[in-house]
Amino acid sequence: MIDILNLTFPELERFIVEDLGQPKFRAAQVWQWIWQKHATSFDAMTDVSKQLRAKLAEVAEIVLPEIVTVQTSSDGTEKLLLRLRDGALVETVILPSTGQDGSVRIAQCVSSQIGCAMGCTFCSTGTMGFIRNMTAGEILSQVLVARMRLGDNRIDHPIIRNLVFMGMGEPLLNLRETTRALEMLNHDKGMDFSPRRITVSTCGIKAGLRELGDSGLAFLAVSLHAPNQDLRAKIMPKAANWHLDDLMATLESYPLKTREHITFEYLLLGGVNDQPEHARELAKLVSRVKGKLNLIAYNPSETQLYKAPTEADILAFEKILWSKGVTAILRKSKGQDIKAACGQLKSDWEREKGDEE
Repeated sequence: MIDILNLTFPELERFIVEDLGQPKFRAAQVWQWIWQKHATSFDAMTDVSKQLRAKLAEVAEIVLPEIVTVQTSSDGTEKLLLRLRDGALVETVILPSTGQDGSVRIAQCVSSQIGCAMGCTFCSTGTMGFIRNMTAGEILSQVLVARMRLGDNRIDHPIIRNLVFMGMGEPLLNLRETTRALEMLNHDKGMDFSPRRITVSTCGIKAGLRELGDSGLAFLAVSLHAPNQDLRAKIMPKAANWHLDDLMATLESYPLKTREHITFEYLLLGGVNDQPEHARELAKLVSRVKGKLNLIAYNPSETQLYKAPTEADILAFEKILWSKGVTAILRKSKGQDIKAACGQLKSDWEREKGDEE
């Protein structure tokens, strides 16, 4: 059976025309039913001929992940644990905020892999190890499930405004499927996300970084977390295999459009990378690139290797960066009480199975 959620528009068009012998316009109809109208069955596609609907039901399927649990934070953040068709579990996070006009705006943090191979010492996902890559359809199904849960079926002004590939996994280690998912998100007859509303976060993978930039499909965020190579090698040993100097040299030539910038993510670990000397090193490092800096206070994880920074250290760190002309913003962590904040995502199949028995 064809997983129709995993077909890009050109692939769907070839399937409809070449395999099913239907005119091209039928592909656009089916595509819109899936990605705009959230159809969960071919029978729901009422303006598609009965003959085609019957053919599709014979050879293809629409399989959405099952919502296993929903946890709601005191700040309104929701963490969804999803079960994919093979039983693998993955988490996605719905992040609400209120605009200046009082309207509710939502960002979604999506995962690109089951587990992660990078093993960063501060990250709960890293303790899972790498299980497998997600397909483009599985990546996008997280967005479909969230939109359906929120009743978000408005095309012109959707509730989910921004997507961040900052969930479980390293997107650039799943470059092919991540790129296919971005192409599908950008399609004007589908969910029609502007590249400006999508951010792909990487800890710094040499293979694929330039390809992402050349595609123009999303903004780039780089998880830096250390101002020098030695410290980065201690807290992010696998990411540090690509020397920090080489990473920064590559970012200096990263293709950026007008008004675009690179976002640097810097997790403040109490007593580890949050001291004044670290701030001065960091300011010198990031000033080489057109970018901005997001500071994130460490969220306790199951590893408990680190502690949160003190408010005084955070303030002193910020002041040094500002004094050096670095655009730095302390990003408010959401969903800490449900382990939905940065570095806290982790799905435990054995634990969940045990809870069900």
